[in-house]
Amino acid sequence: MPATPRVLITDASDLDHTIALDMLAKAGIEASYLDSRDREQILAAAKDCTGLILGYATLDASMIAELPELKVVATMSAGFDMVDVRAAADAGITVCTVPSAATQDVATHAFAGMLALIRQLPRSQALTRSGDWTGTGLPVPPRPSNLALGLVGFGRIAQHLAMLATPVFKEVIAYDPFTPEEFWPAGVRRVGLDEVLAGANVLSLHTPLTAETENLIDSAAIESMQPGSYLVNVSRGGLIDEAAVLAALDSGQLSGAMLDVLAEEPAPADHSLVNHPSAIITPHTAYRSDASLREYIALPARNVIAVLKGAEPETPLPVPAAAR
Repeated sequence: MPATPRVLITDASDLDHTIALDMLAKAGIEASYLDSRDREQILAAAKDCTGLILGYATLDASMIAELPELKVVATMSAGFDMVDVRAAADAGITVCTVPSAATQDVATHAFAGMLALIRQLPRSQALTRSGDWTGTGLPVPPRPSNLALGLVGFGRIAQHLAMLATPVFKEVIAYDPFTPEEFWPAGVRRVGLDEVLAGANVLSLHTPLTAETENLIDSAAIESMQPGSYLVNVSRGGLIDEAAVLAALDSGQLSGAMLDVLAEEPAPADHSLVNHPSAIITPHTAYRSDASLREYIALPARNVIAVLKGAEPETPLPVPAAAR
């Protein structure tokens, strides 16, 4: 390992990479920033580096083989699909992520979105801007305390959302086959997928996109929901069949949809859901806050500093079984 550890930060996007540069410098670590995802540029800049902090840039097995000094890789996200984790583990490289920097923010975004749908806030604003102060053309909103909120997935974000929503809704029900019982609060009723679909007036999605969950909310799932229900998705666009959601909004089976994620981003200007009067579409910004944007860059820096100083990082990924 070089006498002075070196770290490269790549493609920080909308994050302030100078936060990490300052933290690393104060720890006695030489650091630089490369605003690129280009493989060859990264390999050239990362030569002799002991640490990498990655935005969306790829670090595959062949790149790892060309960076023999590398000891730690930290992503600026909860995701780590840009890193070949198995190859990193085989090379003795610690991989760290940011699993919960925006938990509160994403949960708050979902909560605000569902209330905006129920209370018809975008349509109400459009009326006042047009000079109509009667509101008579709007659907009469239901009272949230008469509605059941259903959560598909019950990880950190859904748990925080449940805490916000329990005092507001009649009932909170959730489906998650993986979350242990000790994380299930008394105020949230645990049910199966069919029951959460059939029982929820508001359905909020909080599950990863996998082969099993792709298009989870399709036409059949929507038909099993209560007529006039609401759909919220702050997870991954591929969880829903967008054509089925559009048809359900047109038919009234869904009264509204709040989506922070779509299958294609940025969406085309003429995207039917973006322009639908019963939909609220936000530009994949549920994670954003002053606190989360700082933590997305500061935590990777803390993780890298810890590893390079011989300490345990805060949020390491488990080592794949085959690499142990």
